[in-house]
Amino acid sequence: MADEPKNTPAGDAPAVEKPAPRPAAAKPAAAAAGNDAKLAGRTTTAAARPAPKPKAKVDDDTSPLMGRRGWMGLAWGAFTAASAGCLAATGRFMFPNVLNEPPQQFTVGFPEDYGEGVDERFKDSDGVWVVRTDNDYTNEAPGFYALFTSCTHLGCTPNWLSAENKFKCPCHGSGFRPTGINFEGPAPRPLERTRIVLAEDGQILIDKSRKFQEELGQWTEPESFLQI
Repeated sequence: MADEPKNTPAGDAPAVEKPAPRPAAAKPAAAAAGNDAKLAGRTTTAAARPAPKPKAKVDDDTSPLMGRRGWMGLAWGAFTAASAGCLAATGRFMFPNVLNEPPQQFTVGFPEDYGEGVDERFKDSDGVWVVRTDNDYTNEAPGFYALFTSCTHLGCTPNWLSAENKFKCPCHGSGFRPTGINFEGPAPRPLERTRIVLAEDGQILIDKSRKFQEELGQWTEPESFLQI
């Protein structure tokens, strides 16, 4: 039996029941995928941002050529070398070299040990030629004289040419006679003679501390010529 409508008071309208809201229809999957594609790369949320790459650690001890430790070692090495050089120079100044020069006075044997002419035994060791002559043109007597082995042009050492009976300088061609007189080349004056005397034991004594120059008239002095 059908439900009969309930009686309502007069003048009141019957209550109308509201229909229940329909549930929202789900969006198609294709539409959702399209929206995700549009938002790709545009999301600004912290979760969507890519994590920053960590910066590479810069090692200040590396260099394309040499590390910092290498440069420090090089700098200290250079400083040490410079300091050692300064100390060496100071020591050299405080303790100068001693030159072992040949003695200025020395004996060259007895007169009878010599023949007439130029003797070269003491040219390299002592820098003199010992000459024996039967008649010295300056003193007009037989005896000995000693010549310095230094050219009067620029100080080169002449050679004794026995075949030509002369001294010949190899540097600039100066020529000297056996007496020491210059006669060719640029040499401006004769060779110098040195002091020559007899020692107490009868040997010939040469003293290079005393020089005699012909142009000054010194070849006539007694100790410039040893008369025998």
